Amino acid sequence: MTRIMICDDEPRMLSDTAGIASGTITDSSVSVYSSGSGLLAALRNEGCDILLLDIDMPGISGLDIARRLSELPDKPLLVFVTSHDELVYDSLQFHPFGFVRKAYLEKELRTVLEDAAKELGGRDRHLRFRSSDGDVKLKLDEILYFEADGNYIKLFAADGEYRFRDTVSSLENALSGSGFVRIHKGFLVNQSAVRIINADECVLNDSTRLPIGRSYSENARKQLMRYMLK
Repeated sequence: MTRIMICDDEPRMLSDTAGIASGTITDSSVSVYSSGSGLLAALRNEGCDILLLDIDMPGISGLDIARRLSELPDKPLLVFVTSHDELVYDSLQFHPFGFVRKAYLEKELRTVLEDAAKELGGRDRHLRFRSSDGDVKLKLDEILYFEADGNYIKLFAADGEYRFRDTVSSLENALSGSGFVRIHKGFLVNQSAVRIINADECVLNDSTRLPIGRSYSENARKQLMRYMLK
């Protein structure tokens, strides 16, 4: 799922931009912010893949926010949305992915978002999270499975185990279409890590055995078998 954040102090423009974004990249989560301070807090806590940013805003401007993106573990694709062409030159120092003029919002935004989606699709997919050891970034193909642990998640990867605050359902939604299969209320597994599928469990390539829940069995077995028969 592509995470899109939009920041604009004009409510109508914010609504229009969000509508175009969700309609152009259908497999996306779109979050909107009317102030730079709110956006910065969300970027630090969650991060995003594409940032649609108004340049001219009161308080913390779009250029101020762009200046702080280098502090993030992963910098999003930055697209400036503006009605002030004279500010475009000042924004070049931040190497934006693109520009959209508000007067031509629908036409230009759709084109830029389609290009951004292609750019993201060509990259190695990663999962970013914050553990007790700090910010972590893992390639999805390095992750074996996730296990619920109260209000936390235990992530088992090729290089070890991590623990961070999240839910299996949230991860299932975020990783939709990325090869992760919900096999149990407490487990989400990377289909490429599965070697054997039994009636009530699956066995991973490293011989780890994970339970398959009764309510998830039919769908999980179909997805896993479809992948194994490719």
